[in-house]
Amino acid sequence: MAEIIQRDGTWAFDGNTVRITPGLHRSVPLFRQTYGEIAVPLEAVSGIVYEPERKRGRLRLRLREGADPLLQATGGRLPEAADPYRLTVDIDRSGVAEYVAEEIRRALLLDQIPKEPAKTYLLSGPPVPVSVRSSDGTVSFDGAQVRIDWADTSDRVKRATGPRIIGVSDLVQVEWLPNSGYEDGFLRFVTRETVFSKLPPEKDPYALDLWGSARRDLLTALVAAAVTARLPHPSTRTPADRPQLAAVPPQSDHHDVLLRRLRELGELHRDGVLTDEEFATTKAAVLRGF
Repeated sequence: MAEIIQRDGTWAFDGNTVRITPGLHRSVPLFRQTYGEIAVPLEAVSGIVYEPERKRGRLRLRLREGADPLLQATGGRLPEAADPYRLTVDIDRSGVAEYVAEEIRRALLLDQIPKEPAKTYLLSGPPVPVSVRSSDGTVSFDGAQVRIDWADTSDRVKRATGPRIIGVSDLVQVEWLPNSGYEDGFLRFVTRETVFSKLPPEKDPYALDLWGSARRDLLTALVAAAVTARLPHPSTRTPADRPQLAAVPPQSDHHDVLLRRLRELGELHRDGVLTDEEFATTKAAVLRGF
């Protein structure tokens, strides 16, 4: 057993699994504490490095592309401090960190773990049900359906549509961008019907606009990862399945979707939910999307 215990957390390797447990110190980000312990099978690892610095160093675990739904959902956009595969190491424990890294590297070599992308998720992602309250509303996922309940501060278009319920079978992918504290982020659920929509997150009823507490909004990545883990693995998708490469739907279907979206906006406008300016802006965004 190779193990290193730090204020930032504990990493333990038994020859088959790297077990990562976040520390309980207040300096450990809320995201890592909420995510909890992660068991990384050796077959999901592509490498490990120890980066020494003057006062402290860092252990970094590299995972194979496509092995982890969290990394797939966040696309490398997690803030460095929230990265669960990074451990801050006190300088007097650098020898232990190098030993742990060497043990993992030796096991990768002996087991001949491939470095190419994984063809299936090798980690399970966050457990469900999972629910997160963000600045734009509360998003919940039970393993089969996503539910969004809007906050009082959400855009009037969203509040007028009521709670949004989306089945996993209707989803194409999840898009996530963190709230940096300087720029807003979003969590968007892309369905086959909305794949061409270009509504801004603050008006998109399939998206949470993340503009409040960056620390709290970061937890939406848990939902993004949990949903991503239950979608088809990227390696199984054909080009037609990928939103950025998706073929234009048949003209009749395209036309029906456009008419339905415009009709919904018209009803909101007539009911006084949307002002003339809001209606014009949103209508223009929908038309551009089509």
